[in-house]
Amino acid sequence: MPEGQSRVIIENVQPQVDGGRYPAKRTPGERVDVTADIFGDGHDHIRAQVWHRMDHEASWQTIEMTHTGNDSWHAAFAVRQQGLHLFTVVAWVDHLETWYDGFRKKVAAHVNVTLELQEGAQMLRSLQVENPYEVKHAAAQLALPYEQAVEYALGDDFARIVHHYPLVAFETLYHQVLPVIVEHPKASYSTWYELFPRSAGDGIHHGTFKDVVRLLPRVAAMGFDVLYLPPIHPIGKINRKGKNNSTTAQPGEPGSPWAIGSDEGGHKSIHTPLGTLDDYRELIREAHKLGIDIALDLAFQCAPDHPYVQEHPEWFKQRPDGSIQYAENPPKKYQDIYPFNFETQDWMALWEELKSVITFWIDQGVQIFRVDNPHTKPIRFWQWAIAEVNKQYPGITFLSEAFTRPKVMASLAKAGFTQSYTYFTWRVGKQEIIDYMEELVHGPSRQYFRPNFWPNTPDILPWHLQHQGENIFILRLALAATLSSNYGMYGPVYEFYENKPVEGKEEYYNSEKYEIKRYDWNTTNRMTDIITVLNKARKEHPALQTTWNLRFCPVENQHLLAYIKVTDDLRDMVLVVVNLDPHSFQSGYVQLPKALLGLGEDINLKLHDLMTGERYTWTQEWNYVGIDPHKIPFHLFHLAIHESYQ
Repeated sequence: MPEGQSRVIIENVQPQVDGGRYPAKRTPGERVDVTADIFGDGHDHIRAQVWHRMDHEASWQTIEMTHTGNDSWHAAFAVRQQGLHLFTVVAWVDHLETWYDGFRKKVAAHVNVTLELQEGAQMLRSLQVENPYEVKHAAAQLALPYEQAVEYALGDDFARIVHHYPLVAFETLYHQVLPVIVEHPKASYSTWYELFPRSAGDGIHHGTFKDVVRLLPRVAAMGFDVLYLPPIHPIGKINRKGKNNSTTAQPGEPGSPWAIGSDEGGHKSIHTPLGTLDDYRELIREAHKLGIDIALDLAFQCAPDHPYVQEHPEWFKQRPDGSIQYAENPPKKYQDIYPFNFETQDWMALWEELKSVITFWIDQGVQIFRVDNPHTKPIRFWQWAIAEVNKQYPGITFLSEAFTRPKVMASLAKAGFTQSYTYFTWRVGKQEIIDYMEELVHGPSRQYFRPNFWPNTPDILPWHLQHQGENIFILRLALAATLSSNYGMYGPVYEFYENKPVEGKEEYYNSEKYEIKRYDWNTTNRMTDIITVLNKARKEHPALQTTWNLRFCPVENQHLLAYIKVTDDLRDMVLVVVNLDPHSFQSGYVQLPKALLGLGEDINLKLHDLMTGERYTWTQEWNYVGIDPHKIPFHLFHLAIHESYQ
C-alpha cells in the first residue's frame, strides 16, 4: 500500500531491546505483553493487531489489541516453545466501526438514517471474509423496512458482527519485525548451591569428585537443582597463592582454583587430586538422576605455567622487560593469574580456542556455565561465542558473574548471558530493596536481564553479615529465594554462618579460595531446615517460580517489607513479610492489594504459613503482622480465598 494512504501512526512498540538489535527474553509459558502508541488523524475508529509466529513458521497468528487510553494499546500472547519468536503490529482505520458508532449516535438523536443503512450494507458486502454467509445475511437485514432494519442494527448480534469482521483497508504495518528468544525453563527458575570439591572430603585429605557424589543426596534433599563447583582444572604452581591470599604458598597449600593451568594441563584438563575426567562425567550423571545440573566455572584466565603461555605467548600482554602482565584491580594484585590479551593480532584464533573450551565441556555433559568476570573480556566476544554455542547446543545456561557498572552488566545480558549476578548482595534497607526490585521488574532491563540473587560468594562477605548471628543470614536467604526466581548461595559457608572477615574488607578470613576446609557434612542446623522448607515451597508454588509478578504491599513499619506474588490465573498466591531487623520484634499493618487478588468488600482470606504451619484468617484490607526474628524472621504465606482453601 502506498505510504501516503496510510492514516495510522504506530510508535514505541514494546518489548524491543535497543531498537530490535537484541531479542527480548522469555521462557516457555511466559507472556509477552506487547504495547504500542497508535493514533491517526480525525476521529475515525482505529483497530490494531499483534502478529506473531515462530521464526520457522510461514503464517502469522493474530491477536487483537485493546486501547488502554491516551492512544496506548496492549495485547499479550504466551510463548510455548523454545526458539526464536517474531512479532509486529498492524493497525488501520476501521470505516465499518466508525460508521456504526456514528449510526448509533444519529439514531439516538432521532436523525433519519436511511442513507446510513445503505452505507452500512455496502461496507458489509465489501468485506472479504472466510465465512461470508453471516455477513451477507447482516447486509440483507439492513435492507428490511426502515424500523425493522434500525432495530436489527441496534441489536447485540449486529454489534458482534461489526466487531468480529473489521473492514481492513489502508493498514499500517510497523516498520520492524521484532525478536523474542524463548529459552529453556531453567533460565527463569533455578536454585544454586556452591561448594569447593576439594573440601568435600574429611577436611584432612583433598576432596574428590567421588566425595561430591556422596554429597549429592544432601544437596538434593535441601532442594537445590544446580550444584556449582569452582574451577576444576589444574592449579598453577608458579606464583601460587597461600593462605589468606599470601603471595608465598607454603608446601602443601592448594592454591586458588581460579589460577588455572600448570604442567599438568589447562582449561580442558582436570585437577589431578579431584579425580579423572571419567569421575567428572560420573558426577554429572549421578547428579542428573537427582534432578541436579553440575555448573562448571568458566574462568578465561591463566596461571603463569598454563600451557597457553608457552604455546601462544602472543595471547598475553608483554611488558617492556619481557615479562607478562599479571592481573590487577588496584589495590588488589593477582600475581598467580595472567589475563588474556584480546587485542592480540591473533584474536580470532584466541576466540576459536576459547569457544572450543566451552564446547569441550558441553560434550562431557555440562549444561550450565557460571562465567567468571565476563566484564573483563570484550562484550563482542561473548556475543559471538554464546551465539555460536547456541547454534550447535541449544539450551545452555550462561550465568554472568559481573559485579560491575550497570550499563556493562546490562550489555552482557543483551549479548546473550542467560542470567546475571546482581547488586542484591548489597541492597539491605527497605527502600533500597524496593527501588532496586522496581528497577529490575518494571524497568527496561526486564526484557533481557534475568537476575540471580546471591547473599554471599567466595569473594564477598558483605558488611551486614560480618560478625552477625543467624537471623540476618536467614532473612537474607528468604529475600533472595522469594524476590527472585533464580537464587544461589555459597553453600556450606552460608549454611554454617561463617561471618569472620578480613577486617576492613568484604572478604572471608581464612578464605576457602586458598585452603581446604573441613565441614561436618552429617550435621544439619536451623538454617539447613529453613533452606529445605523454603526450597520445597519454591518447587510447589508456581507464584515463586517467576521474578516478574512481584508487587510490594504497603506496611506501616520501616523494618517490615511485604510483597505478594500471584500467578496470572490466581490459582497460586503467596505473600511474604520479612522483618529486616534481625534483633528485635517488629509489627505493623499490611495492606492487601484487593484488585489484584479479585477481592470484594467481603474479605475472607485464608493464610497458611509454609514455614511454621500456622494458619490465619484475614477479613479486612489492612491486617496486623508481628514477627519475632528469634522465632523466624519472615512469614511465607500461601493465600486462599473462601472454599478454595485447603
